[in-house]
Amino acid sequence: MSWFESFVLGLVQGLTEFLPISSSAHLRLVAAFAGWKDPGAAFTAVTQIGTEAAVLIFFRKDIGRILAAWFRSLHNREARHDPDARMGWLVIVGSVPIGVLGLAFKDQIEGPFRVLRLIATTLIVLGVILGIADRMAARQTKGGRHRVRREPKSLEQLTVRDGLLYGCAQALALVPGVSRSGATISGGLFMGYRREAAARYSFLLAVPAVLASGLFELMDIGEGHVAWGPTLFATALAFVVAYMVIAWFMRFISTRSFMPFVLYRIALGVALFALVAAGVLDPDAGPTGG
Repeated sequence: MSWFESFVLGLVQGLTEFLPISSSAHLRLVAAFAGWKDPGAAFTAVTQIGTEAAVLIFFRKDIGRILAAWFRSLHNREARHDPDARMGWLVIVGSVPIGVLGLAFKDQIEGPFRVLRLIATTLIVLGVILGIADRMAARQTKGGRHRVRREPKSLEQLTVRDGLLYGCAQALALVPGVSRSGATISGGLFMGYRREAAARYSFLLAVPAVLASGLFELMDIGEGHVAWGPTLFATALAFVVAYMVIAWFMRFISTRSFMPFVLYRIALGVALFALVAAGVLDPDAGPTGG
């Protein structure tokens, strides 16, 4: 991997990680369009450490408060009633599905799951699901002539069941094209949470899963065509860009719907199918290798 490739891919990782459009799919597609080798699951996982560092800094007050309360709850029974301590436990509960499935399907994640037709399919399908969830959330909020207006739920109302369902939705992001934020936010909207709450829990839930995945994949960096220098450079760049994207995204969703992302996902998936069918792109374009 050249330094220019790492610059482009680090920029793409930072721009797309927290938008519901799938960073792993975009890394895969940029490499395919440019004629580069697939950066691979290890490169994706390690550069995500940079984007999660942006989460840690952006939500540092929330995370610090949650961690402090959670540690107090380990030896103080009364502290377990603290909402922040409870959130710490719910993040752990929600992280279980992706941890178990990530280990169980590691070989598929690094190989068959990265073919372009599957990515095109997941882009479209998750786009449709996100659109349905977004419209449903809007209708519940506004109510209607024959519908009682239902107040969207906040994170203070998060239950163990909902945390586990969030975690199952997040696990779908093991397949490139699904999008971690897209899947978890969709799950939150279907369960009746407001957009900001669904996004905030999505970011918090991603921290342990992404950091664990990135550290696990560190041993694979340096093998094949992905070297340490370019990977660290891409990770640092992804951190800077992701911080700016988080700030923008949290403002955006407070007043706007997810429909622009829905339309983008569907259009990109259809275009990808067309390019593969026309022979412009090989379904296995940009294979990994030395």
